[in-house]
Amino acid sequence: MAQTSPVLTQETCEHAKITSVRFSNIIPMDSVLAVDEEIPTIDFFMLFSDDPVQQSRALNHLSYACDEYGFFYLVNHGVPDSAIEGALEGIAEFFEVTKVEERKEYMKSNPTDRIMWGLNSHAGENREYLKVVAHPHEVLEEYFERFQDVKIGLARAISKILGFEECYTEKLFNLTSGFDVAAMNVYPPSFQSKGSIGVPSHTDPGFFVSLIQDVDGGLRVLSHKGKWINVHIPRNAFLIQIGDHLELKPNGKYKSHVHQVVVDNNKVKRISLATLHGPSLDTLVIPASEFVDQFHRLGYRGMTYKESLEANGHYEIEVQSCLEQLRL
Repeated sequence: MAQTSPVLTQETCEHAKITSVRFSNIIPMDSVLAVDEEIPTIDFFMLFSDDPVQQSRALNHLSYACDEYGFFYLVNHGVPDSAIEGALEGIAEFFEVTKVEERKEYMKSNPTDRIMWGLNSHAGENREYLKVVAHPHEVLEEYFERFQDVKIGLARAISKILGFEECYTEKLFNLTSGFDVAAMNVYPPSFQSKGSIGVPSHTDPGFFVSLIQDVDGGLRVLSHKGKWINVHIPRNAFLIQIGDHLELKPNGKYKSHVHQVVVDNNKVKRISLATLHGPSLDTLVIPASEFVDQFHRLGYRGMTYKESLEANGHYEIEVQSCLEQLRL
């Protein structure tokens, strides 16, 4: 895996016309078995290859992954293995060294909190979590700093496959000052859980979600064809998932995918770090005019990112989906 990120350059943005499509939002029951099916793998470095043939092939594969799946594995991304492993080890240490009573200090107490702790142990959800606004700090510092190149790089690649210049998505979402929230989760082994569900079916707000985990298994994603697929993230790769606001911006061309966590096969506890990458809180997110015409009606209402995070009665730090409130 490469240890450095390719250099990306700013370009002037111009617009191009893209059509939008819709698909069924029916979600199968949580009890439906998932299958082991291949998930697209994207080589990040190849998205910016100096070889135009290699770059075109990589961008076409990214377009296929976004259109047909809404999620993909990302390899050769330039984030050192040591940064990924260090982040997961740091999370494990936090939950092991501190006591539950100490961690309760981080329970949300007001809407402006930038850290939130929770513990759920019942049939519908089994996990302990810590959510923080993802600015570099302590053991996660290198991880978050190195991932910035990946976030901006993916935004530029997605702009290209939508038919725009590289900086289009980056500027529209104000990603350099985005509201990124890291959700650090600990899921119990099956013999300690109450029921089979770690986190019930849901989508996530934001531009996209990046996820790493320490052991294989537990996460499953719903394909656009309505099939649950088991996730097996390659070592030190990322799972990238399209968020609600990347569905909204191109007026439904891409879909924020449904996913869930199951714990009934967990032999040991599982740790994951999911970072929800969003625009700045004051960014107004509305479908781009290039995606709306007489054949493709406006499918979503516009809101600032802050308003959308609070639309269903939650606080910003909870980063809960409000996709149903956004749809027209």
